[in-house]
Parts: sequence; structure tokens; C-alpha cells
Amino acid sequence: MSAFLGLIPTPGPIQPQSRVYDLKARLDWGEPALTIVDVRDRQDFNACHITGAVSIPLGNLVVQSSGNFELDRDIYVYGETDDETAIAATTLRDAGYTHVSELRGGLAAWKAVSYPVEVTTPAA
Repeated sequence: MSAFLGLIPTPGPIQPQSRVYDLKARLDWGEPALTIVDVRDRQDFNACHITGAVSIPLGNLVVQSSGNFELDRDIYVYGETDDETAIAATTLRDAGYTHVSELRGGLAAWKAVSYPVEVTTPAA
């Protein structure tokens, strides 16, 4: 089995900024030790988000993250714009998170290459 390990490309370590292709490669590889955080408002998240992302609006980011993620967890974050994404990443880094990556282009870039998205329907 180990003879085949060299044939499977292993994704590199998380970078401060990532392209959607980088995140998709990690997901396809089966990397479970990462979290995708959508910092847009809940209504936008419910309308459409990257499959597997969690919704933590920017204003609640530090409070909700501190109870749910280890400081060395790989976190990919995206917002409505790259500026909002950068603010969210800086907020997490300032709170002590060491492996945070800004997903450049966010949901729009993800959808542009036809990667999977989810729609959350509100409970009745």
C-alpha cells in the first residue's frame, strides 16, 4: 500500500490566502481537520453557501469561535467580499488562531468553477 502513497498528491500546509482550488483539493483528499467559516449574514448563508461551511456572522466571530475551535485548527474563512474576508481572518488571527486562510473570491469564485453549494431552508 505504501508504494501508492507517492502517487496521491498530498495538499500542502494551509496558507494565509487560498484559492478555491486549494480548498477543494484538501476536501477531495479527505482532509477532515479543517473548518470552513462563512462570515456573511445568516440570510445570505441560508440562501447559498459552500458545502460544509458553518455560519458565523462577522460580529459574532470571536465569541462563537472561541467555544468551538482549537487555536491550531485549520480555518478557511470567506465573506461577501475579499475585504470582509480579510477582516474576518485578521479578527481570528488577533484572537490567537494560528492557521487561518482567506478564501479569495469566496462563494462567487467557488460557484464560478461549479463546486458544490448548499441551501439551508429555515425551520418551519
